[in-house]
Amino acid sequence: MFEEIDKLLISLNAVVIENAEQKEQFRLKWLSKKGIITEQFEQFKNIPNELKKQFGQKLNELKLKTQEKFDSLSLEQKTTNTPHSQLDLTIPTDALLPLGSMHPISIVKQQIISIFSKIGFDVSEGPEIEDDWHNFTALNTPLNHPARDMQDTFYVSTEPPMMLRTQTSSVQIHLLESKKLPIRTISPGRVYRNEAISARAHCQFHQVEGLYVDTNVSFADMKSVLSYFTKSMFGNNTKIRMRPSYFPFTEPSAEVDISCSLCKQAGCNVCKYTGWVEIMGCGMVDPQVFENCKIDSTQYSGFAFGMGIERLAMMKYKIKDLRLFYENDIRFLSQFKETIEV
Repeated sequence: MFEEIDKLLISLNAVVIENAEQKEQFRLKWLSKKGIITEQFEQFKNIPNELKKQFGQKLNELKLKTQEKFDSLSLEQKTTNTPHSQLDLTIPTDALLPLGSMHPISIVKQQIISIFSKIGFDVSEGPEIEDDWHNFTALNTPLNHPARDMQDTFYVSTEPPMMLRTQTSSVQIHLLESKKLPIRTISPGRVYRNEAISARAHCQFHQVEGLYVDTNVSFADMKSVLSYFTKSMFGNNTKIRMRPSYFPFTEPSAEVDISCSLCKQAGCNVCKYTGWVEIMGCGMVDPQVFENCKIDSTQYSGFAFGMGIERLAMMKYKIKDLRLFYENDIRFLSQFKETIEV
């Protein structure tokens, strides 16, 4: 009987299972109610009493190793059936993880910073949650101005009034209050307005505000700076024009249009068949804004301008739906891998 157990142990070690059918055959042959293990335990009653302890130990060893064999085969079969078994772990990781790219908004933002840095403008930043003074009052926004209404502005609290900034012009007030003159800076950042989301508008977007304050700054200085920017951004053949406008914090004020790059001024739906596309607002800093920040407006003058980064990106890359910037569609974003030129 002991020799029979030893032969079964040798036979067990030689078992090879390559598929689910062979695995089931192993279970039936060794572990079922009519299997080898059950048959051996039935022989236990025929063993002399003095040998029962020794035979029981051998029998338990056979049963334990058989169960371990079956369990190991089950684990091997489960591992083989998982998708991970199809992975070739020798493939370099860069083949499995393609490199990403900058977002088009980030690309255009860096291009704007690069262009203005070449003529001495630095970059300034400020908080996205602002108080009423920096976001509205110091910028000459009247108390009854529609921009102050809750349907246009996201208020965080009403007492005191705190809001998500509606423009990065608030950064300029912080700088003017610091009185570190002269100032030549741009302020890129995210802003928020309570607007319906569409192909041309969003409740959050990105702006770049510019401010230049010094002695004897003129409207002609502003026009030359903005002309330099538009030609650097859209090409030397780009034309610029200024139309009179109104902003609470600048006087005189103007809207800046550039020649439509899509139709070459022939007329299209983007430029509304005028040949011109508005890209920013600008103007000379209103003397009252200087006085609000306790700066002598008889000694200093300056100009300010502001533009939407999304608007510039749409024009530069001929994108007709602003919502594409926020959908994280890899098919859209992957188009900009080769356009990182700053």
